[in-house]
Amino acid sequence: MKYDSKTGSSYPLGATLSGGGANFSLLSRSASCVELLFFDGADDARPKRTIELDPGTHRTYHYWHAFVPGVKAGQLYGYRVHGPADPARGMRFDPTKVLLDPYGRGVVVPPNYSREAAGQPGDNSATAMKSVVADPGAYDWEGDAPLRRSSARTIIYELHVRGFTRHPSSQVTEAKCGTFAGLVEKIPYLQELGVTAVELLPVFQFDAQDCPPGKTNYWGYAPVSFFAPHPAYSSRQEPLGPLDEFRDLVKALHRSGLEVILDVVFNHTAEGDENGPTLCFRGIENEAYYILEPDRSRYANYSGTGNTLNANHPVVRRMIVDSLRYWVGEMHVDGFRFDLASILARDAQGHVLPNPPVLWDIESDPLLAGTKLIAEAWDAAGLYQVGSFVGDSWKEWNGRFRDDVRDFFRGAEGSVKRVADRMVGSPEIYGHKEREPEQSVNFVTCHDGFTLNDLVSYSDKHNEANGEENRDGANDNRSWNCGVEGPSDDPAVESLRNRQVKNFLTVTLLSLGLPMIAMGDEVRRSQGGNNNAYCQDNETSWFDWTLLKKHADVHRFFKLLTARRLLRGTAHERERMSLNRLIQAANKAWHGTRLNQPDWSDHSRSIALTVEIREEKLLMHLILNAYWELLEFELPLPGQGGESRWRRWIDTALETPNDIVPWERAGTVPGLTYRAVARSVVVLYAPASAEPYPARHPGTLGSPLHA
Repeated sequence: MKYDSKTGSSYPLGATLSGGGANFSLLSRSASCVELLFFDGADDARPKRTIELDPGTHRTYHYWHAFVPGVKAGQLYGYRVHGPADPARGMRFDPTKVLLDPYGRGVVVPPNYSREAAGQPGDNSATAMKSVVADPGAYDWEGDAPLRRSSARTIIYELHVRGFTRHPSSQVTEAKCGTFAGLVEKIPYLQELGVTAVELLPVFQFDAQDCPPGKTNYWGYAPVSFFAPHPAYSSRQEPLGPLDEFRDLVKALHRSGLEVILDVVFNHTAEGDENGPTLCFRGIENEAYYILEPDRSRYANYSGTGNTLNANHPVVRRMIVDSLRYWVGEMHVDGFRFDLASILARDAQGHVLPNPPVLWDIESDPLLAGTKLIAEAWDAAGLYQVGSFVGDSWKEWNGRFRDDVRDFFRGAEGSVKRVADRMVGSPEIYGHKEREPEQSVNFVTCHDGFTLNDLVSYSDKHNEANGEENRDGANDNRSWNCGVEGPSDDPAVESLRNRQVKNFLTVTLLSLGLPMIAMGDEVRRSQGGNNNAYCQDNETSWFDWTLLKKHADVHRFFKLLTARRLLRGTAHERERMSLNRLIQAANKAWHGTRLNQPDWSDHSRSIALTVEIREEKLLMHLILNAYWELLEFELPLPGQGGESRWRRWIDTALETPNDIVPWERAGTVPGLTYRAVARSVVVLYAPASAEPYPARHPGTLGSPLHA
């Protein structure tokens, strides 16, 4: 594209290299003057060059623009934007603050960066983040492209880039610990684990100082740029190093057959409430970027973090879609998990829209077609849309799967019907939409809350280290400590905890849906009972690699689970078969301790399921015993005339290596009963007979909740 050598062009937004220079474009409707600043160093106290954009020649509609000859990739820049400082009218211009470009492809953070200085009167040039001019096309992808893996054969592993390799035990090259490059060195571990996609906690540039004094924002849910990778996750020091290092990671993961899903935060920014710093958006066009209260000096807070992005405003809608298109088109990512996605359904007054424009913009964008879109379908203000999130292609974090599976294995009353429904894809939640089984993202733990080890080791949260007197974090954990709060040397307690961990993993991996596990759950990583470790950038949150040896049996168990999960058929996906049709066509039956007599009462603590897997010509029989005593279950005939026998693949009550065996080495089970130990899961299989199995029984089809 050619640009006028004096005025530049309003399109595209951001900094674009072309013809021996760069075009800069910034949108601000209410600004009276815009200054474009160039810096040599991240901590320069004053810009080397300032270009004042004349509203007569450098403004088209609400866009301020200029073409600057001689600018090259790596140039640091920022803006000062003049305009009314009138919070009562929703305007918060402050020309003393250096502002990031909302479309900047790179960010540098000075060593003396000060969030405090960005929130106080006066010039903050020396301590402000700066944007970096980048040339996204100057990278050799070597034929790489997003993988477009089948959802039916996807297993998501949620991990934190820094935390995965930061621990001293990681054995990653020292200079690469906690970086994108460090993660590359651990790809063989991920391959061996059997997962197919990594879901990275936020990697967009965020403000690590957005947290209580003396702490660090570790999780990264404090964005200041939606286009730039976080430079602290790069082992390279040059301004454009993070951009290339992230792309090296994506390329390496794709070569290893692993997809990349980004956890994205389009619901708020790090600028906080009315007392927060001016870093970017509020100093450019506050009224456009944020949802404001009727008192225009205050911010609506549906995110729980002080402000809420005005996602359905045309300016913000465009930025969100442009960001997603950039990360798919230029950075080759395979999908996105949207933090507090229900906020994207709110209008400028905070009301919930029946057809939110931004969600349909994302869904209908041709470049994003085939990209995995995952919604955390709730927000911090009580909006809960699990099962009702708008759109035809969005998958959803199934928070009810998490809660109901936790309830079942801690022995809560009334949980049998619910856990049975969750195992068959949650038709009670999703059946009305006639969507695929993988609409439900099944998980028991994630970054937010207890780890799997802590879920079975603590009945109460222990967040004292966060400095908020244990008031932060969820109180409804549905956890059970197996008799002792915290670590225990009692062999019986440890054995029970190990069994419970394997129970949770088994149900998560074998249920209909798209499974996700959290980093380190496969080796019982602990956070010492902290269920809100967002500010713990230390060994509380990091992956301790010595656990691979300490909990080798759980690690082995998980790998054998994933190996079998990946053999799951994809015919329903090819035929676009909905969850309802899949269930209706299935040959299956629910049982209790006696065949075809499931106990759906509130006092029941056990359930069994027989199902025919036609694509593989197999019968599977699952026994879930959450009762505190051994129960003996009747088994159905595995084949015609008793010619075949059940084979035991899993019994979580047995010691390793008998708790799970390689699929093809499963031994036979004598007789037609099975004694399931207290709080255990058993999985048996047998070749299916020529005749369909089982005979249909009243109440065995559809959701158990309707039985």
